[in-house]
Amino acid sequence: MNILITGAKGFVGKNLVCELKNQNLYHKQANPDVGELYKIFEYDIDSTEEELQEYTNCCDFVFHLAGVNRPKTEEEFMEGNFGFTSELLYLLKKNNNKSPILITSSIQAELDNPYGKSKKAGEDLILSYGEEVGCSVYVYRLPNLFGKWCRPNYNSAVATFCNNIANDLSIQVNDPTVVLTLAYIDDVLNEFVNALKDNANRIGQFCEIPTVHRVELGRVVDLLNSFRESREDLSIPNMSDGFTKKLYSTYLSYLSSNDFSYELDMNVDDRGSFTEFIRTADRGQVSVNISKPGITKGNHWHHTKNEKFLVVKGTGVIRFRHVQSEEIVEYFVNGDKPEVVDIPTGYTHNIENIGDDDMVTVIWVNECFDPEKPDTYYESV
Repeated sequence: MNILITGAKGFVGKNLVCELKNQNLYHKQANPDVGELYKIFEYDIDSTEEELQEYTNCCDFVFHLAGVNRPKTEEEFMEGNFGFTSELLYLLKKNNNKSPILITSSIQAELDNPYGKSKKAGEDLILSYGEEVGCSVYVYRLPNLFGKWCRPNYNSAVATFCNNIANDLSIQVNDPTVVLTLAYIDDVLNEFVNALKDNANRIGQFCEIPTVHRVELGRVVDLLNSFRESREDLSIPNMSDGFTKKLYSTYLSYLSSNDFSYELDMNVDDRGSFTEFIRTADRGQVSVNISKPGITKGNHWHHTKNEKFLVVKGTGVIRFRHVQSEEIVEYFVNGDKPEVVDIPTGYTHNIENIGDDDMVTVIWVNECFDPEKPDTYYESV
């Protein structure tokens, strides 16, 4: 299929182009002797009239994403959102091209403002055109969108707040109780690909993104601040909550390229080091333990706390003894053959580096360390 995307360099357009190229890649991997699934024609403000004429002559599907959000004058709303749509449809009709058309409108099309009126005019034009020429049209009244590559300080509060909080810039929240209606870019792309395959989520004469989040602005800001603070407290957001997961991915995309990394506090002594990496409220914590050659660490047991040991470098032995027994059990581990060893409750245990180099062990424990309730009892194996 030949796919025409207007507004290809905008927020949705850039993401859609990349997704269709990914689908081409997957298609080629599965079918190496077959050509590309989609040929993509990218049209934007710097494209030529000749290119648009060429694209409208041979395209098989149109994603009409181009539009005006922040014009210098109100008249530009109608020129950009209605005028260019008229030009696009004129060229398709001139070329006798009845390709399906997907257009991105806005929930503001229901409002009596210049932007909403221009979007409503574009909707009416597309719907009438579809009836006239007998082609499929998909009109999406999109809510506010968020995701990677959305332009801050433009028309997305989420993008602005992500950018500013990620880069230690100030934000202004006038009313934290305002409820935002948001759609995530990946959910938008999934629905658009469904429409491309004639399986759109159609509600009457319009189409909708199936997954939409309604969230108070205050909660968005609180989450973003917690993401920023997570580098200090080592917390991981609640990824079981769909909106939090999507917002965190969005937030990370606004980090400055020289701010991707952050240091951890290492507890160092003559035996090696111990460094906490991740702490979660409900899934425990992850740490990295480095032991020098000949060093034994541990010799303690727990009532409820349990751990998993994974040696990723070096050679060691993990020893166990039930606290009511004299029998010692040994597990020999090596970073060349990763093997997870569970540390059951009621067993005193230790780990010894029996190699010639430092031994590195990744340790997961089911609860974050609490000095008030350590549940750790020292006893030699």
